[in-house]
Amino acid sequence: MSKQAQANHDEQTILEDLVSLQDPAAMQKLSANMTQAMLESQQLITSILGHGPENLVDAKEHPIRIGAGTAFSKVGQSLANNPERVVDANLSLWQGYLQLWQQMMSGTSEGSSNRDKRFADPEWQSNPMFEFMRRSYSLNTGWLLSLIENAEGLSQQDKRKAKFLAQQTADAFAPTNFFATNPAALKAMLETGGESVLKGIRQARQDIERGRGKLTISQTDETPFEVGVNVATAPGKVVYRNALIEVIQYSPTTETVHEIPLVIFPPWINKFYILDLREENSMIRWLVDKGLTVFVVSWRSAEEDIKDFGWDEYIAHGVFEGLAAALEESGADQVNAVGYCIGGTLLTSALGYMAKKGYNRIRSATFFASQSDFTDGGDLMVFTDEDAISEISLLIEENNGIMPGEIMGETFNWLRPVDLVWRYVVDNYMMGKKPRPFDLLYWNADQTNIPGPTHLTYLNDMYRENALSKGTFKVLGETVSMSEITIPVTVQASRDDHICPYSSVYRTAKAFGGDTRFVLAGSGHIAGVINHPDAMKYQHWLNDGELPASADEWMRYAEELPGSWWTSWWDWLEPLSGAHRPARVPADKQLGDAPGAYVKARLSALRKARAKGETLAPAPSTEVKLEPKPKARKASAAKKPATPRKSAPKAAAEAAGKSSKTTTKPKTTKKRGTRKKTSGDAAA
Repeated sequence: MSKQAQANHDEQTILEDLVSLQDPAAMQKLSANMTQAMLESQQLITSILGHGPENLVDAKEHPIRIGAGTAFSKVGQSLANNPERVVDANLSLWQGYLQLWQQMMSGTSEGSSNRDKRFADPEWQSNPMFEFMRRSYSLNTGWLLSLIENAEGLSQQDKRKAKFLAQQTADAFAPTNFFATNPAALKAMLETGGESVLKGIRQARQDIERGRGKLTISQTDETPFEVGVNVATAPGKVVYRNALIEVIQYSPTTETVHEIPLVIFPPWINKFYILDLREENSMIRWLVDKGLTVFVVSWRSAEEDIKDFGWDEYIAHGVFEGLAAALEESGADQVNAVGYCIGGTLLTSALGYMAKKGYNRIRSATFFASQSDFTDGGDLMVFTDEDAISEISLLIEENNGIMPGEIMGETFNWLRPVDLVWRYVVDNYMMGKKPRPFDLLYWNADQTNIPGPTHLTYLNDMYRENALSKGTFKVLGETVSMSEITIPVTVQASRDDHICPYSSVYRTAKAFGGDTRFVLAGSGHIAGVINHPDAMKYQHWLNDGELPASADEWMRYAEELPGSWWTSWWDWLEPLSGAHRPARVPADKQLGDAPGAYVKARLSALRKARAKGETLAPAPSTEVKLEPKPKARKASAAKKPATPRKSAPKAAAEAAGKSSKTTTKPKTTKKRGTRKKTSGDAAA
């Protein structure tokens, strides 16, 4: 045993000691609680079955519907045609077990070299029985994955899908996930006299009831949080609303502001307030304090009236109308724009259309963790082949044309099941721990519904066909090309992002036609983006100059800088934001204060409203169309409601087309070339 393992062993009570300490009174308490736990576990099963036994076996309830059967059958066929691969894998497994047995017999151990957080309890190192289970699990997992890795004749997608499901299987059968083989759970049972088991069963029952017969694991205590009260609290006004979006203008905190406002298009898969979670890490507040007029588009969670909205509607009613509202309210001629994740993909496609039409009202664009080239699209690629899209299409059809937010949330959890599923199964149900309040996980659980056509376009046209980067994607009837987007662009990626891998985001940066800057942040999909400079966390990398062929080459010569990437971004963005002028307080359009109404609509409330045949959407405000110049303000009585019509995308296209005749074409920025290594030189 290593010194560290011995220290951990000495600090924590081991199972053997706990068993020896059980006196008659403790055993009586344990027996009583375990008897009660058995009774309540029967009630738990009854609670599940009370909602229908189909919930236990129905495939349509599974969060990962990707048609994996075909991929696994191809693996089996490949191994049958190449039996030597199976022999090699089995021989390797046998040799591994032989070595393990020899080490166990001789008393040697791996010590503390294991870095798997699931096996952090010292019992996995010090107790021979648990050590054997841990190491044999590792051998079996390696054997299973090697069979797929060595299968020949499989497409990249089939192998990706088979490996994904094999890893899911291995993660599910980890010994830590079973009460009898989890030493931490066993110790908790003995230490609490069985109360941990009883609490765990009761929490499972609560989650079953909350999920209406389906286990919906609680990752956090949501009760302390309320949107607009202690999260999403930056002050501002809703200045525009249609059936799809609200546009929020935030109140200035400086006497003067830059003349060019910033308009942020966040993803609609989650809600925008990740940008304004707490005062101390709010990107929105930080930008406002820099002297920017900040607008944010808040997407509405899909209900029946917008379930048929497709990509064009999201551009017409989201990007174009949101942009027009920001121009009108700010009085500016141009804006700087931000696209976050899928919001960035949407913005890129809209910019391609604007470039074709000569619409030059966006001065620059920044993309947070966003892909428009999906060649190396990350973990979500398992959902993008024909079988998977067919399954997802069926799922949308079963839900009346809407991609349910609950299933989207589960899907993202199952992309990282060790951290986002099994960890909580162990803590909540085996250890009896109550989830702690955590604002990030509260936001993560606040999902949104998505119109089926929009979701399928994202999976099929973007991920599967990669049409946007290939120049074959159509917006409002026009084929668009990223190479025609020549405005200054900054593309941000995060080093440990599994949703948008930085190598894929880098390919996106290479596809733009103008002066493009790439910045890499430490951490992952969320923490890599939302990293307030005051936190002094992580790091970022810059490598200004011409973008080399690959992300690896870019990284080889990049300079590592401490702290948040926001400061380097501001060095670039500030010169693009124009001169200062007196700050303008957001107009009161009688649409409410920030963070607006759409962001407060939770799925549970939408479900109840739908059951009553109602909608939670408030009345839309005035209709704003994409025009060459900001409209003069008129009395609200002279304006008519903005109820999106089927012809709206066409009307937006005609408006944008008209603008190309009355505005000058965007100034062509010098193509990427050698530049001095300064973080703000792209603005020159």
